[in-house]
Amino acid sequence: MPELTVNGVRLHYETAGTGPAVVLVHGWPFTWREWRPLIPLLAAAGFTVIAPDLRGTGDSERPATGYTKREVAEDLHALVRELGFTTVNVAGTDIGTMVAQAWAMAYPDEVAHLVLSESLLPGFGLLEAGHWHFGFHAQLDLAEMLTAGREAAYLGGMWDVMSDGRVPPGERAEYLRTYAAPGGMRGGFQHYATLAEDDRAVREVAVVLPMPVLVLNGERGLPQPPLLAGARQMAADVRADIVPDSAYTIGLDNPEWVARRLEQFFTAGR
Repeated sequence: MPELTVNGVRLHYETAGTGPAVVLVHGWPFTWREWRPLIPLLAAAGFTVIAPDLRGTGDSERPATGYTKREVAEDLHALVRELGFTTVNVAGTDIGTMVAQAWAMAYPDEVAHLVLSESLLPGFGLLEAGHWHFGFHAQLDLAEMLTAGREAAYLGGMWDVMSDGRVPPGERAEYLRTYAAPGGMRGGFQHYATLAEDDRAVREVAVVLPMPVLVLNGERGLPQPPLLAGARQMAADVRADIVPDSAYTIGLDNPEWVARRLEQFFTAGR
């Protein structure tokens, strides 16, 4: 199980392939395994694929603090530098999209291409959306207490909605292994407890991202217009596409299509 201690936190990650780096940033309630079907396809297309577990999730360390999206992005920046890369392509989904946004804002020369999917962006409509689970998860003690011993029931419903029931039993067991472990649910909830701070941090700076940006949403995922509108306010070069035959979990639902689209995007103009 490869892991490195970077930025003061031990991160587990998986890697495959050779060539330009692609970092896949997972969402909640998933781990690096959300990208598992996609990884060999991108590796076969000539990329070094790096899929970390974000701090607090999977087999990475669960520190008590450090969950603003900028702090989590610093983890990934330090990880790729430790692995020998100075430029990377970054694809995020859900919470991972917010981390990818923060990474691109902090290190625009490091992020060559940016993919945002299945989320809203801090500073661009995220808090205004009023999703119920944002507020619930942000109440760390309450959310942890109410889900203790009920992790399978709570997360199982989320997986069913997000993936149209496509998360197979073996993968559910792996997710539960880490989320039901001590501190596992709280570690995931920590990423929600910082959303107001993340929102303020984006609103306090004026930034135009220089890299090409691709917005992806599943055919049966979140509506694309809010994410696309936010991306267009942040970047001048924004493309968009809809992943066919996919719900929210695009890397799981249609990995072949996503791999082809990412390869096309990452290699355009190379």
